[in-house]
Formats: sequence, C-alpha cells, structure tokens
Amino acid sequence: MKRLNMKVAARSICSSHIGKFAGVLPLVAGLIFLTGCAGVSNGGSNPPPPGAGQLTVIPANTLPVGNVVVGTSGTASGSLNAATASVTVTAVTSNNSAFSVSGLSLPVTIPAGQSVPFTVTFTPSTTGSASATLTFTSDAQTPSTQETSTGTGTAASAYSVNLSWTASTSPNISGYNIYRAIFSDSSSSCGSFSEINSTLNTSTLYTDLDVTGGTSYCYATTAVNTSSEESGYSNIVSDVQIPSPQ
Repeated sequence: MKRLNMKVAARSICSSHIGKFAGVLPLVAGLIFLTGCAGVSNGGSNPPPPGAGQLTVIPANTLPVGNVVVGTSGTASGSLNAATASVTVTAVTSNNSAFSVSGLSLPVTIPAGQSVPFTVTFTPSTTGSASATLTFTSDAQTPSTQETSTGTGTAASAYSVNLSWTASTSPNISGYNIYRAIFSDSSSSCGSFSEINSTLNTSTLYTDLDVTGGTSYCYATTAVNTSSEESGYSNIVSDVQIPSPQ
C-alpha cells in the first residue's frame, strides 16, 4: 500500500507511501465556525397475525451514540433480526426528537433468520446526557419491539478544524478514517492517535468539531477498501493550534 499524503493550512506538504493502496491524500486543516442540523421519524402500528415470527434488535437493550457536540449530529448503527419466521416492520417511532431512525425503507419484510440494518442519528440541542425509546412496529408476535438509544450533548468549541484530502487512486476504496492526537510542545511530538469519525467517512472532507481552545493537535488519515482493509497512517499533520479562549 502507498502511504497517504496530508497537509495543514499554512504548513508544508509531506508525502510518502502506505501499504498497498495507491494514490496520495494531501490533508488540509484550518479553523472554521460551527453549524448544526436535526431530524426525527415516526410511524403507526398493526396487529400481529397468528403464528407470527419474533423481532429482535441488535445490539440488545441499548444502542449508544456517544458524545456529540451540540448543534451537530452523531450516528450509531443497529439491525433488526427475524428469528423463526419472516417479519414485516411497518413503522418506527422515537419519543425524543433529538434521536431519529433512518436506513429502513418501510414497510420492510425481513426473511426468517436474516436481518436489516438501520441508523440512529442523535442531534442534541442542549448539553448533558439524553436517551430515547425507539419503537419498531411489526406483525411479529410482540407487535411493538423497543430499543433504548443514548447519547451525551457536549459544549461546542469556538473553533473547529476543517480537513480535506485528495481521494486515493486505489481501486475499491469505500471510505476514510480520521485520527487525532494531542501535540506536546515540550517534546514536539504527537501522543497516541484515536479515531474521531464515528462511521466510515465516504467523502474527502471532515470537520473536527470537538476541539479545545489552547490545545494543539496532530491529524492523520487512512483509506479503507471494500474488503475492510485499512491502510497505515498518512504523513502526520502536527501542531495544529487552537486559539486560547478569550
């Protein structure tokens, strides 16, 4: 694989190669202000026929979205499974407008022993923990199947870091992961990197909204193909400085 290439605004561009992926990913970082969005879905109910199947939600009991900056959206993935007989899901509702469900083309029939995926989107309007009861209505033995989704709204920084890169030229690329670390002024080095995108990023743009004033960061990207093979880190953009709070 070839290694990805990245840069930060007003800083030099570095390039090298990673793994067996071809192409370069020059990454550009700059400061921008925050934006947001929202959404919700709902539906109705139908009585189950005799001998209906069973509908289960995966993961069981709770689907966590995690920390999401107020005014932005975070997502988590789940699935609906039909056990011994096929089940037709006709509607899905959320009792909290900050949580919405997408990815299901209703009504959807799930064959016995199979599953269909769905996505929960959490768009907090205030800081603090939040939860929602998601109700899936179907013709299963239990017509209403419920799942709890949780998330925490976090305060927005006055700044965010805008990243962009050139798409990989390798075949079958399905998306990119973005990694971040704290930059240490004393050692002039980056700490341990952590993935900051909650789902695979399918575009060549990413905005890091969860930054702290007065902190410096390092960024790197990787490419992921349709076989879920991930390249190594691109060249690292280091010492991306976030202004201190006024």
